[in-house]
Amino acid sequence: MPAAPISGRQGRLYIDTTVSANGSAQPISNLSSFDIQQTADRTEVTSFSDLSKTYVAGLRDAQGSFSGFHDTDGGLVAIDTSIARKFYLYPSTAQSTKYWFGTATFDITVSQTVNGAVETSGSWAAATSVSYQSS
Repeated sequence: MPAAPISGRQGRLYIDTTVSANGSAQPISNLSSFDIQQTADRTEVTSFSDLSKTYVAGLRDAQGSFSGFHDTDGGLVAIDTSIARKFYLYPSTAQSTKYWFGTATFDITVSQTVNGAVETSGSWAAATSVSYQSS
């Protein structure tokens, strides 16, 4: 039986925001969206007499992004973006045994306008393989 769709409102991103990136991952406050892209290199190996192009899979890759509202007490903007950090992406904290995890490097942006909320966004790229825990 297929699983029922879930609401995105209980999603959560956890990142190790400690200075040396050797602590526990903490929930990042005030986020309103995140995404993950998992891809693999594809090398064409089409041969004479093949009826269509054929490919073999190469190295896997994972990248993603997130956005929300700036948390003045949060450690997100203070992290050293050159250090790989543990992260966990939960589609729903109501299902705490289902999440993506790995280590990644992060880029952070803070945006501000005179008539809007201060916003935070960023992107990440895997520093290790990224896996999905589903038990």
